[in-house]
Amino acid sequence: MSTTRNNELSGQIALVTGATSGIGRAVAFRLAAQGATVVVHGRDAARGMQVVEEIELSGGRARFVAADISSPEGIQTLVSEAGDIDILVNNAGFSWFGPTSELDAMKFDDLFDANVRAPYLLTAAIAPSMVAKGAGSVVNIASMAGAIGLVGGAAYGATKLSLVALTRSWAAEYSPSGVRVNAVAPGPVYTATDPASIKARGETTLLGRAALPEEIAEVVGFIASPRASYITGAVIPVDGGRTAV
Repeated sequence: MSTTRNNELSGQIALVTGATSGIGRAVAFRLAAQGATVVVHGRDAARGMQVVEEIELSGGRARFVAADISSPEGIQTLVSEAGDIDILVNNAGFSWFGPTSELDAMKFDDLFDANVRAPYLLTAAIAPSMVAKGAGSVVNIASMAGAIGLVGGAAYGATKLSLVALTRSWAAEYSPSGVRVNAVAPGPVYTATDPASIKARGETTLLGRAALPEEIAEVVGFIASPRASYITGAVIPVDGGRTAV
């Protein structure tokens, strides 16, 4: 993966959840290219180590931590092994689209556990140390699904709108102490799942296409950097104009 390198995040440690594929993987590469040491989180050790190796081959620094953050115990494992964190990117989660009547209670709970509870508990555990230092950045990966109604996306959209609410409340709570909290809300992005559906959604945007993960990562890299030092409590749409009209 080719990325422009600089050292604006040199000396900082960034934790990216769900960093073994898709947007998370691209964000890990982007932050490493900006000089951060990246803690790559995921559940698949083989994929995680591959990301670390590729980051190191490109001149960056990274290490892998395996944890299942769908449970509070897994979150505690990640927090303990990750250590002191300067930048937290809450990216891990999953989507579910389909008729409301076909989403059972267990899958509903799984969605909220992964997309809402996990970032909540991680931020609750990590933000206080940022506050103590008087500096830090939390970037939540939201979605255009939290801003517009999508057929079959009621529960998923609700999780992402919840993450937007958390972003704004955490900014109010932590930013007076120097910790910036923002969200990036992607539109359709080409990942490993269902490319035909993603392509179709991309055609509904003003730009007429879906994004590459690297295009989302560029915005996360900016928001996490000193160049965005006066931005907090913001939700940045990166959706090809889909939510603009």
